[in-house]
Amino acid sequence: MNFVFVSLQRINTDRESTSTSLAKELSKEHRVLYVNPPIDRRTLLSSEKDGYTQQHIQNIKDGKDGLVKVTENLTVLSPDKVIESINWIPSTLLFSLFNRSNNRKFASCIQRAIDKLEFESFVLINDKDMFRSFYLKEMLKPSLAVYLDRDYTLGFDYWKRHGTSLEPKLMTKSDLVVCNSMDFTRRALKYNKNSFYIGNGADLEVFDDSKVWEKPQELNAYKRPLIGYVGALNSMRIDIELIAAMAVKRGDWDFVFIGGEDDTFRSSVLHEIANVSFIEKKHTNEVPAYVKHFDVCINPQLINEITIGNFPLKIIEYLAMGKPVVATETNTMKEVFSEVTYLAVDAEGYIAAIESALAEDDEEKRASRIIFAKRYSWKSVSEILLANIKKVADDRIVVL
Repeated sequence: MNFVFVSLQRINTDRESTSTSLAKELSKEHRVLYVNPPIDRRTLLSSEKDGYTQQHIQNIKDGKDGLVKVTENLTVLSPDKVIESINWIPSTLLFSLFNRSNNRKFASCIQRAIDKLEFESFVLINDKDMFRSFYLKEMLKPSLAVYLDRDYTLGFDYWKRHGTSLEPKLMTKSDLVVCNSMDFTRRALKYNKNSFYIGNGADLEVFDDSKVWEKPQELNAYKRPLIGYVGALNSMRIDIELIAAMAVKRGDWDFVFIGGEDDTFRSSVLHEIANVSFIEKKHTNEVPAYVKHFDVCINPQLINEITIGNFPLKIIEYLAMGKPVVATETNTMKEVFSEVTYLAVDAEGYIAAIESALAEDDEEKRASRIIFAKRYSWKSVSEILLANIKKVADDRIVVL
């Protein structure tokens, strides 16, 4: 089979995502074209760009078509056309007119790559790219169009303005919707009867507790117990007040947070608390070494419309390293992880749960966590995805 992925996230970065991991897993047996997000006018003119985006822009300036063969079956496209920044338009009707033009530019780049790769037919997988890829089903004419719903982006103002109207329409016209949480599946079923739960995964070859993981020098300065978190530090998702309350009450614990901070985190009171420390974002391949030397891993999420139904990938990564996990009690945490994690909703609950996690941790529990995590390999998730694609294809008599 041939697959074309479009996504909000680039594949050539220092942190994997659901779409990048699925693309790499599928490419072991199928041909995959992964399309990096196109550059828009605002990004082109902005002074704040990461190295991956800067390289993409430089390739456009140098006249490169951006098509790179990564492995025998995986090819990556960095589109060579700049699209317009239009999300400021208040009217969704007017936005849609300009958005069709953006989609046309984007589709033309993808179509050239499809032609070069000689994909006679393909499955289009759209990972939450609800604007730039809204019309790709009509423009590229895939055998099947799949919408991958793995995050509640409508809780953010950027997506809420037009996404509240457009995402349900995109779900409805897709041939199937696949979701990584039961909450998202229940929502998707309102718009498309072919909506399926596929779960989430982790790179268990990277997060392998059996390997020797030397303690990073950055952790040598901390006393034990060491309570750790790895991931984006986004104030819409992570509870700053909860962290501060825990740290103040338990000055005998060190709290370490690894990841990029948003402006609210950078200016928060957390930077004034002696036993709270921040370490810059690390490449996925480096993360297990840090997790290995945490005593307890945490996921102190805020409870809101963005987080209540999400499936946090980091939980599987923590468990794959055998670590005790304390997390905020969201729907997915209760439905999927309640047997192997400690759940809490406030600082007192977190402190009690961390104390229990420290006291009860032993080899048997570590082994059971690792066994549990092995259920969530990307191989397993991709097999479920393929089964659902084939089911819909068979029902519609589609040749893949």
